[in-house]
Amino acid sequence: MLQYLYCLHFCNRLSLCLFFFLPQICTQPSITPFSGTTSASVAPKYVYTPLNCLKDGTVVNLYGIVKFFKPPYVSKGTDYCSVVTLVDQSNVKLTCTLFNGNLDSLPKIYKNGDIVRFHRVKIREYNGQMQGITSAGFASLTFDGTVGAPVVPRASSKVYTFIDEEQKTVEELRIWAASNLSVSGPEAKLSDVKPMMFFDLTCQLVGKAKVDGSSFLLKVWDGTKCPYPTWKVPVEAKELEGDRVLLHHLRNLTVDVLVYDNHVQLAKSLKIGSFLRIYSIHTKQASAKNEDISSHIEFHLHGGTCYGRGIGILPENNPDVEELKTISILPCSAFCVVCAPVCLSGFVCLHDKDVKKENNSFLISDLESPLQRCQQLSATVLTDHQDMSNTMLKTVLNNRAPQQYRIRAKLRSFKPQKLYQSVKLHCSKCNTLQEVPNGDAFDVILQGCEATAPNPELQSMSWYESVMWTTQDENRRKITIHFVKHYEMLQRPENTLLMIEGGTLKEIWKLTRRFKCVIPVKSKEDDLELLDLSAPFLLQGNIKYYGCKKCSTPKSIKNLSSLAEKREPSWEPTEIAQVLGIEPLQYVFVMKFTLVDGTGALNAYLFDYEKFFQIPASEILTNSFLQQKMEMTMNTLSPPGRKLDDLPWLECFIKSYNIADGMKHQVYYQIFDTTVAEDVV
Repeated sequence: MLQYLYCLHFCNRLSLCLFFFLPQICTQPSITPFSGTTSASVAPKYVYTPLNCLKDGTVVNLYGIVKFFKPPYVSKGTDYCSVVTLVDQSNVKLTCTLFNGNLDSLPKIYKNGDIVRFHRVKIREYNGQMQGITSAGFASLTFDGTVGAPVVPRASSKVYTFIDEEQKTVEELRIWAASNLSVSGPEAKLSDVKPMMFFDLTCQLVGKAKVDGSSFLLKVWDGTKCPYPTWKVPVEAKELEGDRVLLHHLRNLTVDVLVYDNHVQLAKSLKIGSFLRIYSIHTKQASAKNEDISSHIEFHLHGGTCYGRGIGILPENNPDVEELKTISILPCSAFCVVCAPVCLSGFVCLHDKDVKKENNSFLISDLESPLQRCQQLSATVLTDHQDMSNTMLKTVLNNRAPQQYRIRAKLRSFKPQKLYQSVKLHCSKCNTLQEVPNGDAFDVILQGCEATAPNPELQSMSWYESVMWTTQDENRRKITIHFVKHYEMLQRPENTLLMIEGGTLKEIWKLTRRFKCVIPVKSKEDDLELLDLSAPFLLQGNIKYYGCKKCSTPKSIKNLSSLAEKREPSWEPTEIAQVLGIEPLQYVFVMKFTLVDGTGALNAYLFDYEKFFQIPASEILTNSFLQQKMEMTMNTLSPPGRKLDDLPWLECFIKSYNIADGMKHQVYYQIFDTTVAEDVV
């Protein structure tokens, strides 16, 4: 045991030396203003290799037409795998086996005949044939292979180049494929199916349920009716997910597809309402002693990936989805859901004048679940109190506080315009708000601690292991790092809590990228202690955690040892704050919305941690992607330069409350139980 501990100690010392003294480029996270501008660069010139010129051991870029593919599936490891067979004008075939841990990083192929562009494919020879596999930096674009269709790439990465010359390449491949290849798959509609068929089905998911450990039920439809009675898989009502009213009224149009084995994991993750292409469904006649039942047919997606079996998720702009949405399916008089109680529960009735009808029938796009329909008419979604009815703003303004309302309004303006300024720190105990300190303030506090030399007597105690060294710069600073142990053992870096004395801000940020938690401390006579609470008491990843000066009563650092004694210490910030006597401050969005509905206007405050934008306020200041996402959301809710009539409607809950200001009582309004709709973010 002692030898093992020594090895761990030595490895940590060595890794720290390498970590700090090897030349590195380190960027310090900072408060970054939101910006909609991007820098333009010259697109690189890529060389593409024809399939008849491939050589073993090379890494190439290529174009090809999909002759066969297997939708991504979970491999024996943790990665997803997709198999694609390509051809080009040389009439040479190339089969590529592609792996990636991220499903979205694999090619977005929807059907045979699609055209793909692969960058950085590694070529190897096996049994006299060339094969392609993913290599570092692999990326793909996929295009619809239909002649005359828009040349719109489906990209596996957010950044890519596509020049006019390549558009010509895609169009040339389309024309060649139309004349020389037969790549149409065994597609069929439900109205065309027969027993003992294997076919691809483009459909919409309206329900799903767990059946057993090796199979899963998908209830789907495509706007047509199967000519045979279909087998209904018996499942308990509580297990079935989907809109009950819609499932009832589509009971004669949906079919039950039972999926098995390796397809179950993906089937569980599918969202109700999503559009799917299920590849190689098998229809077979039900086996039963009763002659009436024997005429039923069953739908199965068997396990494995032979013949391209799998499930693909289609985007809303897919041409087949657009066609599916325009299928006329039911006469108005037959679809009694329009008169059902659902119309009285705050959802839009399908008899509404804005609903499109053709020849006294509904379109598949009209028959989404009532909740989806409601979300489409509002850029926000209510998360509770669905039974409340809407109130006009004029009425809200004339009523006394406190009260709660459901309103429907438009966002005329908002503050602050610089969205990063909306992030504050809030103490839930004393209810105070404060600005988030910038990195310079923390750096100043750290520099002030440099004069306090680490106390050698406080090193390597029973519950932590210490490493100390002197820097080689002119300041000759002494840095000490204390690694908190678990059962007298040092943990892996990703599970380690450490304390640092004498470190600079740059060095602390380096540590946060490698270790789970970092606590800045300084030495006193008989113990380590936290820095001034103007500095963060804890750093985890890119997030700095602060404590309330008014409500905190800092305790001894020794209290951390009680967390280290737990069976599996999680080092959660709330637990650390509690044992150290810190009342944590929480990151929160604070904004003022000016809402109008034609009857009046009022200012409503947004006070939200992460529910409204579906973005954690704690991460927004150091994550440029989340900053862009929030900016895009606000540009959708209140598009700059747009007329009021063109703004989207927002359904919100607001509550009124009184604030005493001297001798006066001012009424304020706050948004609650409201979130931005998924299709907005």
